[in-house]
Amino acid sequence: MNLKKFKQAGHWPTLLSAFLYFDVSFMVWVVLGPLSLYITRDLGLPVEEKFTIVAIPILSGAILRIALGMMADHVGPKLTGQLAQLAVIFGMGYVFLFGLHSKLELELLGVVLGIAGASFAVALPQAGRWYPPEYQGVVMGIAGAGNMGVVLDSMFVPWLAEHYGWQMVFGFLLIPLVIVLILYSLMAKDAPEKRKPVTWNNYMSLLKDADCWWFMFFYSITFGGFVGLGNALPLYFTQWYHVSGVAAGLMASLVVLGGSLMRPVGGHIADRLGGIASLQTLFVLVSLAYLTISFMPEGPTPSALQAGAAKVAGWDILELPPIAWVSTLVFFAGAIALGMGNGAVFQLVPLRFRGEIGMMTGLVGAAGGVGGFFLAKTLGLSWSMQHSFAAGFSVFAALPLFGLLGLLAVKRRWRTTWGAVSGARV
Repeated sequence: MNLKKFKQAGHWPTLLSAFLYFDVSFMVWVVLGPLSLYITRDLGLPVEEKFTIVAIPILSGAILRIALGMMADHVGPKLTGQLAQLAVIFGMGYVFLFGLHSKLELELLGVVLGIAGASFAVALPQAGRWYPPEYQGVVMGIAGAGNMGVVLDSMFVPWLAEHYGWQMVFGFLLIPLVIVLILYSLMAKDAPEKRKPVTWNNYMSLLKDADCWWFMFFYSITFGGFVGLGNALPLYFTQWYHVSGVAAGLMASLVVLGGSLMRPVGGHIADRLGGIASLQTLFVLVSLAYLTISFMPEGPTPSALQAGAAKVAGWDILELPPIAWVSTLVFFAGAIALGMGNGAVFQLVPLRFRGEIGMMTGLVGAAGGVGGFFLAKTLGLSWSMQHSFAAGFSVFAALPLFGLLGLLAVKRRWRTTWGAVSGARV
């Protein structure tokens, strides 16, 4: 890729600010993943309810993506992004000042955090509208790489919660939120192309198109797997391998780092080889990773002396049993495939629905959030029924294979119709 031509093709300050907006928003969206270890401990919630708690922001974000996508088409992505960031800052500030005292308050916080997750429907089309078709894969990959926020959560949130308490974590997070809001307000600019007024009828019309449902399904597998694991893995690692909260966060950060870094790479490869060819291989790899994890045995329990005096006690990162490291590496490989799959899906979406990219980003992003919700929820149900996670991971090992069958069913039609006139590899 010619970087000079790429820079001249669009508006890099908007691309950068969209990345930053999505990055901090994603960080806030999934903060209950590692933080739930501490909040639910203080509230005394059982394991299955912990998985429900981390799933609520994902579902809320999925639903709100459609609303924010519509709002962005009506009043512009920049104003929509500013208002959404202010709403999240207000909610985080409230918890920082007054805390959480019940399961209901925690659930309501999850709904507010969903506004941050809905940033996907604003940031990606805001960046994508500035660039021509041949750069859509890499542009959507760069803007979408903001999901590295989950890496920062997993690395630092447990340590902050151990040393300063979970309530203070919300105060620390307000700092990057405010800084990015200022930068976004100064740098972001709406693309000059005219936006089409969007109504619910427009969405209903899109939902009558079979291609829309295929993209939603594919993204529910790739992004749903990524965000679902990002939120659920700290709970999984502490429950199945009996590690400390800090160790679980570091293990989860390693896993999601692979998916975050590889999203732009997945988009770039899809630009060169075609999104369909990329997804076919990636779906197979994701399925194999989930299936392998479903057979992983439970790790040994540390003694009271080995566990130490941490608030969420367990094996330290330097004391992890070998099976925990093997599991982490399998998750890492699967997350790489999921991240690349995210980039590949959004190489295809703007080519098929460029005139409806705002609506499609909302719909496809919502489907991704729903997929993440069901992954976390299914793991909780699996534990409540069997005191094991094997059934939950087996279900999600089957979904990519259905995705592969779907690709085989549509690829000839896609390549000979809209793909043939798109100006890019499909």
